[in-house]
Amino acid sequence: MNRIFYNDYMRNIFSSSWKYGNMILFLSVLIFFSIIAYYHLTLGFSMSSDSERFSRWADDLIRLDFNIFEFLSTEKAYHRPSLFFFLIPVLFISLFKIIFINEWQFAFLLFNLVLVLFSLIIFIKSLIILRVRPIIIILTMLITVTSVDILVWPRFILSDMIYAFLVIFATYSVVKIIINNKINYLMNFLIIFLLLASRPSSIPVVSAIIFFAIIYKFQIFSVKKNILIFLATITFFAPFFLAIVFSFIELNFTDVPKIEFLTNMVKKGMIIHDRPDTWVDSPNDFIDVIYIYILRLINFFNPYASTFSILHIILNVAQILIILLSILVWLFSKNITQIQDKTFFFIIILTVFVATFHSFILIDYDWRYRFPIILPLLMLFSMSAENILKKINFN
Repeated sequence: MNRIFYNDYMRNIFSSSWKYGNMILFLSVLIFFSIIAYYHLTLGFSMSSDSERFSRWADDLIRLDFNIFEFLSTEKAYHRPSLFFFLIPVLFISLFKIIFINEWQFAFLLFNLVLVLFSLIIFIKSLIILRVRPIIIILTMLITVTSVDILVWPRFILSDMIYAFLVIFATYSVVKIIINNKINYLMNFLIIFLLLASRPSSIPVVSAIIFFAIIYKFQIFSVKKNILIFLATITFFAPFFLAIVFSFIELNFTDVPKIEFLTNMVKKGMIIHDRPDTWVDSPNDFIDVIYIYILRLINFFNPYASTFSILHIILNVAQILIILLSILVWLFSKNITQIQDKTFFFIIILTVFVATFHSFILIDYDWRYRFPIILPLLMLFSMSAENILKKINFN
């Protein structure tokens, strides 16, 4: 009798119509957010060289009485690319400096934590409208709390948390496009504008949104096999494309310092910035350049570094394995919905675009540029787990 009751109880929890599902789900958001917030508040804010630059630019903006046009027109070498691409973090730092004076860094940390909370809420809303059951979303939230990226970057006085929030918000917007089969042009224009104003490396995210909006209605992409062929093709040819761009730049733009900086890293055989143990021999021909870009693409997802602790490596490996297994489940699932197919499609395009862009530009010492796509990638786990439960008749 007790066993029957237990089985019925567990089946109820794992069902899509769990009576207390939504209540427990939103309670779990508060619990998991509290853990993340407590962790960051205990460690306190962190400043980096980029943080110091943001602080200087904020001082300039205050000195100009928030005349944004004049601020953006400032012509100084270290302001390249345009200051527009840093406008949002600089604007918030300027406001915090005026309002909170000496406590502006702590205020920015609190602001980042508020963005963490809203990111989690949007993350959950995206999964709810994708019809993922509460227990799976709760499990995904548990995995999120153990993500090293989420436990590192929100405490930095940088644009990363603003950017990560905008990326998950953009993902939610794309999910709405897929479900409604209609593009909200005003909303998406606003998201693209905010992304570009948050950091220069938002270009691949913006490109992924525009690219997906153009192709998602094509009938050919209503079939999973075609989606897989397309994704495999763009992933396979990405290193060749980067090598061609490198060769073109070498022939035509060798006298441009900023571009020369990028090509010189390839000439050195650099894979991960400031980690010489990952570098390879200098390339001698076009094939060697392709090889370097292949290694960079792979290393964009590398969970290991010689300076990482064992726990750090274990958590990174677990996260990578969860994402890879989720993709494998999707590959071999026949009964996943077309809406979820297209959501997978967008998230993998987003990931490939971001990884390819940073493979060409720079893969940071601490894999900082991977952080904003972690939440979209963890959505893959939720959708795959939902599909598994449906397959074993957990309705």
